[in-house]
Amino acid sequence: MSGPVSSPVSGGRFDADAVGVLGPWAKAVPVSAWGATGADWVDGVGAVDGAPPVLSDLPTPVLTLDASAVAHNTAAMAAWARGAGGPAGRGVDLAPHGKTSMAPALWRAQLAAGAWAVTVATPWQLAVALDAGVPRVLVAGPLLDARVHALAAQALAGGSDRQVLVWADGADVVAATAAARAGSGAGTAVEGSPPLDVLVELGAPGRRTGARSVEAALGVARAVAAAPGLRLAGATGYEGALVHDASAASLGVVRSWLRELRTLHARMREEGLLSERLPGGAVLSAGGSAYFDLVAEELADLHDPLGESGPPTRVVVRAGASVAHDDGFYASVTPASRGTGPALRAGLHGWARVISRPEPGLALLDAGKRDLPFDEGLPVAQAVRRGGRGPARPLAPEEVTTTALNDQHTFLRLTGGADHLAVGDVVRLGLSHPCTAFDRWGLLPVLDSADGAGGDEPRVVGLLRTVFG
Repeated sequence: MSGPVSSPVSGGRFDADAVGVLGPWAKAVPVSAWGATGADWVDGVGAVDGAPPVLSDLPTPVLTLDASAVAHNTAAMAAWARGAGGPAGRGVDLAPHGKTSMAPALWRAQLAAGAWAVTVATPWQLAVALDAGVPRVLVAGPLLDARVHALAAQALAGGSDRQVLVWADGADVVAATAAARAGSGAGTAVEGSPPLDVLVELGAPGRRTGARSVEAALGVARAVAAAPGLRLAGATGYEGALVHDASAASLGVVRSWLRELRTLHARMREEGLLSERLPGGAVLSAGGSAYFDLVAEELADLHDPLGESGPPTRVVVRAGASVAHDDGFYASVTPASRGTGPALRAGLHGWARVISRPEPGLALLDAGKRDLPFDEGLPVAQAVRRGGRGPARPLAPEEVTTTALNDQHTFLRLTGGADHLAVGDVVRLGLSHPCTAFDRWGLLPVLDSADGAGGDEPRVVGLLRTVFG
């Protein structure tokens, strides 16, 4: 999919009406906004000219979210999921990984677009999701905190549409999970609380978590089936821990692992280990943001949550970075890079001001490691707004290279036309790895379009609140 798409997030207002009074805690808004509510500031109430804020009103450094890109990506992923697997497949469900943004407003937008669930990584993130009213949460790890078990039990007692699914990769993890649940009083103190659903995690030797073989995973499945208060709900894993690029060899590794996951699911079914009372059927889940196309190719034919062709089974993809995408790592490995998935657009951009030209060919910006991600590649200078205003002039890769980041500085080496960058100019930076971009900002201004599609001065149309603790 490459054309424009519509989505429930197209307005981009997000948390503007809920953030309350702005102040020093919100480094992404100008000091002139302090004392105003988020809604009033976005709407221009109290502004000298009565106009809503625009990009040039924002301080630097700043991280912005592009509403048009998020709308496109959310709708594109929903459309892809409906048709996943092509003629031989039945589509898949989405449970996007919420740890990417830890922004409940984005989660709600993805659920409104058709996502089946939201995925999280830790007990605390589960608590945030439950507090935000997310009805179905997949925890990509074990739940060993008795207090969060109690919170989950209360949520599950709230209705048949609520579900929490956790992972286990060893009999010891199963025992610890069951003990934590028992210690929480779940199933006794909370009347009507159903069993906790557990997915067996398949890994690979020498890699991250996960049972090291199908046979080992079957042993874990048997332990879950026998544990009090737990219910075996399916199989899962994360193929992104196996490889880190889109070479033919790496794609082959992912395919081989997905076939082992399929085998594990079949063996669990053959042994009668999977519960017959699972809402919507057994869950078979894989697929981060890099290889979800392969998940569809290898598993989508099993997606049958209504049980029309056999025991109900739900194939669930957890791509989380897709909501914001990037201009670096994911742009190089996402299915679109090989023509097998939806075309996504970068929704996060850094904006930093030139604050020093101490020698020819060198410019220093006012953003650094405190502001921008750098673990999967350094930010890339994409365009410049002279004096921080007006149209953004593209910067060619051969003109400018990011060579280093300090805590609060970015080093740009310049050639040709880019050597005319002047103190006060504002550079738009393309970023790599949204998972380590969102966590640096508690509040993000939302622009109508970061590329200036709506005019030379992008408008601030909303605010997005993140919850990283």
